[in-house]
Amino acid sequence: MVKNFLRSIKGRKGQSMAEFAVTTAMMATLATTAAPKFSGVGEGAKGKKTEAEIDKIMKGASNFYSAKVTTEGRGRFPGQEKYNVPVGGYEVPTNMQGAVDDVETILKGWKSTESAAYTSSIGSKWRSIFGSANTAGGQTYPSGAFVTDDPANGECCDGDAEWLNEFGDNPIKSPFQDGHYIYIVVPGGGAGSAASAPCIFVADLESPGDYYKKYAP
Repeated sequence: MVKNFLRSIKGRKGQSMAEFAVTTAMMATLATTAAPKFSGVGEGAKGKKTEAEIDKIMKGASNFYSAKVTTEGRGRFPGQEKYNVPVGGYEVPTNMQGAVDDVETILKGWKSTESAAYTSSIGSKWRSIFGSANTAGGQTYPSGAFVTDDPANGECCDGDAEWLNEFGDNPIKSPFQDGHYIYIVVPGGGAGSAASAPCIFVADLESPGDYYKKYAP
């Protein structure tokens, strides 16, 4: 329809002011109608991009964990002193699966809807993966966000330093304007053959409930 319309315009040698006004109005209507569709396509592409980046981060977490099995005798994730130490603001659970389910329930509701997700105080329980002040590679951190760096209290194992080392000091940038990659670790527990592995959650601060992955070895 649009092509036919444009051909009809090109085929005319001249236009009256009235015809020009009609043409302008129709083109404006077409542009207004198409804009939201193109915007939706753009956001969808960013969503797929951030999901792919989260997969890369999870692969790095898996590699880090496996390496620690060899060098330390038991696996752990970046920022953990040991497999049974949490990263972030969630306490050591008495029931690991219950704790993982509880965290995931909270996470699924943490989305950018009426307000930006980064303004939620839920962020205070999460940690930046590559460091909130690190601008390498164009990484950004939304002003006013509650997410902090690990270690928050100076305890062992600098999380963002271990992440950066795993990625060759090349932080991964979120494709979203308010995006930033964050994580927590629900610790494992027990000992010997009865020990349970920790579980890591990685999310994009743009809308954590929409863009996240979890992994337990």
